[in-house]
Amino acid sequence: MSDALYATSANDDAFGGIELDEAAPGFLLRTGTRTLDARGCRAMLSAGGTATLPARVSAFFNAAPTGLPLLVGALPFDPTALDALYQPVSLLTALPSHSHATPAFVGDIRSEPAPEAYANAVERALETLDNPYTPLRKVVLARSLHVSAAGVIDPHALALRLGQDAGVAPFVAALPEDPSRPPAWLVGASPELLVSRQGLRVCSHPLAGSARRSADPTEDAAAAQALLGSAKDHDEHRYVVEAIVEALTPWCRDIRAPQRPELHSTASMWHLGTRIEATLRDPSTPVAELLAALHPTPAVCGTPRNDAMYSIRRLEPNPRGFYAGAVGWMDADGDGEWYVAIRCARVQGAQAQVFAGAGIVSGSQPALEVAETAAKFGALLTALGVGSAPSMGTDS
Repeated sequence: MSDALYATSANDDAFGGIELDEAAPGFLLRTGTRTLDARGCRAMLSAGGTATLPARVSAFFNAAPTGLPLLVGALPFDPTALDALYQPVSLLTALPSHSHATPAFVGDIRSEPAPEAYANAVERALETLDNPYTPLRKVVLARSLHVSAAGVIDPHALALRLGQDAGVAPFVAALPEDPSRPPAWLVGASPELLVSRQGLRVCSHPLAGSARRSADPTEDAAAAQALLGSAKDHDEHRYVVEAIVEALTPWCRDIRAPQRPELHSTASMWHLGTRIEATLRDPSTPVAELLAALHPTPAVCGTPRNDAMYSIRRLEPNPRGFYAGAVGWMDADGDGEWYVAIRCARVQGAQAQVFAGAGIVSGSQPALEVAETAAKFGALLTALGVGSAPSMGTDS
């Protein structure tokens, strides 16, 4: 995909009941190599599950649509749920330099589920994991916080604040919504590359195993070293790497995955990360095919996938929607870049639902998993103006 500036005089358009115009981007993704600021909606990709994504994308580009040879958007966590991808009207490659004041939040922060209920769900997951007859080796359990602002939350200003952390890829993606309701957005700052494809080159950088950072340099270094030495976190990470390598093998050769993970840092968290690189066997294999093979990985779901999905549906109170899905772009040449939709919030009007999850393996401790999700809430809550509220870990 070219980095050139595209321009068009098309009128405002709508995407799933959300009006997108050129005054504000409908999709934003900033990575280490590029910034995509996509505006307007020229055409929607027919919605479907992840398994049908390659066929639908191929049909879209083979129809030779006018405008940009590009699709942007989001995949939901559940691979059988409907995705939300569209062809933008115009594309800029630079972020606006201005920012906006952080809105003041009012009212209580409500946990869903409550921390005690989340800890109980972890206990139930551990009972399954410790059953010698279960194939389940890891399951990722999520919880969320509902926060109310004094005024409408600007999703793009929120992304700019999140993007001050050099270790993440900030994003905004418009979400389908009833036109009678305020526009809905998925806003976040992902540290985790699900998959990229550039010509024959394929890359994935999974993260699994986490520890909260400290403002004290000595404590911060100790937390990093403890994570590097944690057998439980190495087990959790190994499941993810093995699954990604297995999923890429039919499509790729020369798959390179280091034996031991390295530390990856964001402003608030340490993670174990492994950069996986490979070469496509067939140069015609598009990124959509790789997405369908990989999503969702054990980093956000668990392993084996079907058993983990069953446990998630049984133990989490509500569907995740687009949290723990994927956000990114793909073009008519088959190239693309997709990030795991974590460290994110669903923003609608003055409301934000902030998500976080933790990988549960044999040996996990419920109280520590509550604390880990609380730490992962931190970046979004700070950017929203909530700060280190006590309700990150317990109901206020």
